[in-house]
Amino acid sequence: MVVGAAIAAAFAVTGCAPQGYNQADYGNAAEPAAENVAATADPADPSATDAPPADPEATAPPAAADAAPELSEEEVTSELTGTKVARMGKVVVDDEGFVLYRFDKDKNEPAKSNCVGDCAEVWPPSLTNDGKPTLKGVDDKLVGTVTRADGSKQLTLKGWPLYRYIGDKKPGNWKGQNVSGTWFVIRPDGAKNLTCLPKVSKPVAPPAKDSDDEAGSDSGDAGGTGSDYSY
Repeated sequence: MVVGAAIAAAFAVTGCAPQGYNQADYGNAAEPAAENVAATADPADPSATDAPPADPEATAPPAAADAAPELSEEEVTSELTGTKVARMGKVVVDDEGFVLYRFDKDKNEPAKSNCVGDCAEVWPPSLTNDGKPTLKGVDDKLVGTVTRADGSKQLTLKGWPLYRYIGDKKPGNWKGQNVSGTWFVIRPDGAKNLTCLPKVSKPVAPPAKDSDDEAGSDSGDAGGTGSDYSY
């Protein structure tokens, strides 16, 4: 029985933190989060409501640094859902089912985002117009916003700004876990999810700004290897 348990534990560790970041099943065993919402251990928030439509008169002049620019529906994160994905367990996903992350170089008391420029191209912030996403399995008391350097509003969870990772190609992926040793999947309570902790890896490169640069346009598919970016 002891030997059997040891073998099982060895397989569990291997499946949780594979040796190579390029292994085909790394992070991909997670089913799309939208199919796992019913499995979440966190009860849905009964006070959650749909975000109201954006006010077209709320757009502020670009010169107003402390005023949030009005964003389109495609640019905002309209839902936050606490759910579970395979291997990782409790996570928070956005309205498209993508796993969200927190960044150790940010601050949560008070909230501050330090991911700008190319960093924000690789780790797109979860933006909002009104700070009122629909919540499921996430306590509304933990959800807030922080004003970014460009004046846009970013959703926070327990003070931590929320992000996607462009290295995640499908809902339920979590290839951003432990990237640069500073990016971690966030739990519905705002804590880091350390259930699975692969070796520190490098982030994918930012998308090419020049559409004619074919080499750059493929850089985002590198699976986190070969990039010299430190964020």
